[in-house]
Amino acid sequence: MIAIVGGTGPEGSGLALRWARAGESVVIGSRDGERARAAAAQIAEKAGAVGGVEGVENPVAVKMCDIVVLTVPFAGQAELLKQLKPAFRQGTVLIDATVPLAAAVGGRPTRLLGVWEGSAAEQAQEIVGKSVAVAAAFHSLSSTVLHADAEVDCDVIVCSDDDRARKVASDLAVRIPGVRAIDGGKLENARIVEAMTALLITLNIRHKVHGAGWRVTGV
Repeated sequence: MIAIVGGTGPEGSGLALRWARAGESVVIGSRDGERARAAAAQIAEKAGAVGGVEGVENPVAVKMCDIVVLTVPFAGQAELLKQLKPAFRQGTVLIDATVPLAAAVGGRPTRLLGVWEGSAAEQAQEIVGKSVAVAAAFHSLSSTVLHADAEVDCDVIVCSDDDRARKVASDLAVRIPGVRAIDGGKLENARIVEAMTALLITLNIRHKVHGAGWRVTGV
């Protein structure tokens, strides 16, 4: 099962929808259990109930699953992970899609914030500790595209220091039709991917579109 912390938001619910359609079992996590259950019901209905979808509070979702996907705004990432740390199973794979944008502190959504650890993903790894393997992925997937019925046209760059975490994230990426997973190397490279995501947001704004993504050629 896949726990999606922040699963009631646009990105998390979009990933949940795509994975449910692919037959995966998804657990929507939220601070509000009722909100999580309502979102899960909506996703299950839209997905045609291909995969199982349920909604619970965040700590319960994390305890239930060996794969956790984090799709929350940067402003809440660190505090939430500190709260959830006791709930992580030994050997859990945490896939972090967080981008440290200035919008988290009331600034422009196209400006990247500096993170002491180097990136949001590296911050996540430091908080959860070595018993949890962190991969950075899914930054490039627009929530608008994920909620659409069309096939996605985008590559997902996966960065991790753990081979198993990299494989888990890559396998989940290719479960979404039209998505290709690209090995982006070490977790420290997540700082580059996060910066590229800020550029994608700029392109969306300047060209008045909602689904700009990227493709890596020659690989």
